Amino acid sequence: MTRHILYAGAVVAVVAGAVMLYGLLSRPTVALYDALSTGCLPRIRPDYGGVTLPPNIAPLNFVVEERGTRYVVRLRSAQGEPIDVYSSDPSILIPTGPWRRLLEANRGGELAIDVGVRTPEGPWRRFLPLRARIANEPIDRYLVYRLLRPIYNNYTQIDICQRDLQGYAETYVLRNGALGRGCVNCHTFCPNQPSRMILHIRSPFGAAMILAHDGRVLKVDTRTGLNPSPAAYTSWHPSGRLVAFSMNTLSQMFHTVGENRDVFDAHSDLGLYCVDSNTVTTTAAISLPDRNETWPAWSADGRSLYFSAAPKMPKEKFREIRYDLMRIAYDADANSWGKLETLLAAGDTGRSALEPRPSPDGRWLLFCLCDYGSFPVYQPSCDLYLMDLATGGHRRLACNSPRCDSYHSWSSNSRWIVFSSKRRDGLFARPYFSYIDAGGRAHKPFVLPQKDAAFYDSCIRTYNAPELSPTPVPVTRREFGRVIRTPGPDESVKAMLDPRVPPRVTPTTEPPWTPAEPYQGAGRHGTAHPGG
Repeated sequence: MTRHILYAGAVVAVVAGAVMLYGLLSRPTVALYDALSTGCLPRIRPDYGGVTLPPNIAPLNFVVEERGTRYVVRLRSAQGEPIDVYSSDPSILIPTGPWRRLLEANRGGELAIDVGVRTPEGPWRRFLPLRARIANEPIDRYLVYRLLRPIYNNYTQIDICQRDLQGYAETYVLRNGALGRGCVNCHTFCPNQPSRMILHIRSPFGAAMILAHDGRVLKVDTRTGLNPSPAAYTSWHPSGRLVAFSMNTLSQMFHTVGENRDVFDAHSDLGLYCVDSNTVTTTAAISLPDRNETWPAWSADGRSLYFSAAPKMPKEKFREIRYDLMRIAYDADANSWGKLETLLAAGDTGRSALEPRPSPDGRWLLFCLCDYGSFPVYQPSCDLYLMDLATGGHRRLACNSPRCDSYHSWSSNSRWIVFSSKRRDGLFARPYFSYIDAGGRAHKPFVLPQKDAAFYDSCIRTYNAPELSPTPVPVTRREFGRVIRTPGPDESVKAMLDPRVPPRVTPTTEPPWTPAEPYQGAGRHGTAHPGG
C-alpha cells in the first residue's frame, strides 16, 4: 500500500512539474501574442534591427531599453524552432545551440525578433518585430585586434587578442607585459596562408619585426642603410616571399579644440623585405625624395602594390597635406616594377586617401577619405569608401557614421568587412561588421557581439587594427614572448640592404627605451598605431 502511495505521489509530482514547465514555456507566447501592440519598434542596445548577419556569428545578446518588470523575446525564422527567452532582467541572453541551428537553417532568409515587456503597472505590451537578414556567406571565424586604453603618453596595458566569432572566447596572442610593458602592434597575415604573420614591437628588448613563418618565429631587425627606422605599416605579398613596409618619421601634436590629438609624418618611404634572402630593397617610384609614401597593400594576385602618397610639406602646413591613392605594377618573379598610376588624386577630392585594402576577389578597393594628413584614426571626418577596380568609380559606403570609421579589413570571401568605429561615443573604437553584396553595397553594420549584453557600457579599452582570419594565430603567446625576450642564434637576424640600392644613412644604435611618451619614441623608430 505504501509503495502504491509513493508511486502515485511520484506520478503527481511529475505531472505537476510538466504542467509547471509547460506554463513556463507557454508564457512567451501568451505575453507576445495576447498583449496589446504598441505599434512601434522596441529600443534595444546594441541596435540589431535591419542588420545583415553571417550564418556563423555568435548570439546577438542585447539589452531591452523599454521600461518594464518582465521581458520576453522570441527569435523566429521560416525554418526550425523559434527561440524563446523569458527574463526578469532587460539583458537578453540567447542560448548558443538553438541560435546556431536557427541561423544555419535559414541562410539567405530573414530573422524576426519579437519583444514583449510587462509594464510596472501590470499589463504586457507587444512591439513590432525587429528584422534582420541572414546572409548565405559566412564570415572568417577569427578576429585579431589590438586592445588598449586610448592613451598617448604611456605604455600601460596593450594586448593583441584573438576572438572566435562563433562564440565569445577571447584569447591572447601577445600581452605587452611579456616585453617589459613595451608597444606591440601592426599584426598582419599573409593572404591564404594564415601560418605566416608578422607583428612589431618597441620595448626594452629592442624594436623589431616578429615574423612567424611556417612554424618558425624570427625576431628581425629591419633597419638598414636605407631605413634608420624599423618597418611600420606592412602588407604580405600573396606569395609569402615578400613584405611591403613603410618607414615613417612620426610625431604627435595636440589641439585645444575638438579632437585633441593629431599626427604628422615628416618623412616616409616604402620598401620590401625579402623573407628568403633577409634583405631590404626598394625602387625609386615608391621612395621619392620629395614625396611621402605610406600604407602599402598588395593586390590579391600580387601584381600591384597600392599605397598613399603626398608631397613633403613643413609641419606648420599639416592641415594642407592630402594624400593621393596610388598603384604600381610589380612582377615578383622578375623583381621588376611597372608604371606608377594615380587612382584618386587629392586635388580632385579635396581630401586625403589612406589605408587602401584590396578585396581578395580583386574586384574592390576599400579605403578611407579624411580631411587631411596620414593618420585617420584621430579624425571624425574619416569615412570608408569603395572603389570599383574595373571602372575606377568610387563611392562613400552606407555603413559610415558621423564619427571616425577606419582600420578596415576584408574577409577571405570578399563578402564581409570589419572596421573600427567610434560612432558610439567618439572616444572608444569598437569593431563593426558590414556585409558587402555583389554590387558593392554595404549593409547596416553591427558591433562585435559580447556575452554580456551591456559589455560596451563599461569597457574603457579601444579596439584597433581588426583583422579577419579563417584560422587561429599559429603561434602561442609563450613562444612569441620567448623569441622576443631571449631569441636563439637562429631566431634573431639583422636584415641586409640590397646591394643594388644605394644607402642613404648610416645605421644608428637604438636609443634607450622608455615607457613614457611612447609616441615620441614611435616617431623616432617608425612603430605605428598609437592609442586610438
